[in-house]
Amino acid sequence: MDDPRWLDETEMAAWRGFVAATNLVARRLERQLKEDAGLSHTQYEILVQLSAVPDGSLRMTDLADRLVTSKSGLTYQVTQLEKAGLVARRSCPSDVRGVFAEITDQGRETLRAAAPGHVAAVREALIDVLTPAQLTALAESLGAVSDRLRAADS
Repeated sequence: MDDPRWLDETEMAAWRGFVAATNLVARRLERQLKEDAGLSHTQYEILVQLSAVPDGSLRMTDLADRLVTSKSGLTYQVTQLEKAGLVARRSCPSDVRGVFAEITDQGRETLRAAAPGHVAAVREALIDVLTPAQLTALAESLGAVSDRLRAADS
């Protein structure tokens, strides 16, 4: 067995910074959405994804892929949104096992009301902290990581 490639000082600093920043940003956004809109961050992202498609609906499997979450975790969150009247589920006419999640008018209104506060929180926690060059580097770097991990999972 090969010896592990231990992280050097710079790599360790990058890793620790990434872990701390992602956890702190996630916690801040979760708290803001709960307090201001009564939504979890995952529920907000479900509404965002559904509102972004022309007919407002996606197959649950496609929605899980877009959110990079498990199907069981998504099912729980969609159930909560359904109880609140923000999302509806319907069967797929061409596949008895397929289920669609669809944003309701109330879901669109909830998203419209929640978006300004959420964007302000994203700006305060991340975007406005970084220079344009840092934002570009962050987008490129995390995009490369995402691309590699998605390709490995395919």
